[in-house]
Amino acid sequence: MLARVENAAVKEEPATRFAKDQLKSIIDRIERLEEDKKQISDDISEVYSEAKGNGFDVKALRTIVRMRKQDPNERQEAETILETYMQALGML
Repeated sequence: MLARVENAAVKEEPATRFAKDQLKSIIDRIERLEEDKKQISDDISEVYSEAKGNGFDVKALRTIVRMRKQDPNERQEAETILETYMQALGML
């Protein structure tokens, strides 16, 4: 009787085995992508360092990269609001 219980514990249902394999595959893929993301992040940092070494302002470059990702209309609206606030504060 004990042997039958041990065999049942070792033997998994096909659906359970599939779910475990699928979960492991997903985790493996995420880990690989995280490694790729780290490498890309390091590459981007290297480019910014190169730019700084060539006399470019890294803060301005980051701002431009961020702005270029925005929708042109949304960017224009944000710039207009910023300009309005700066005028109200006597900064322009």
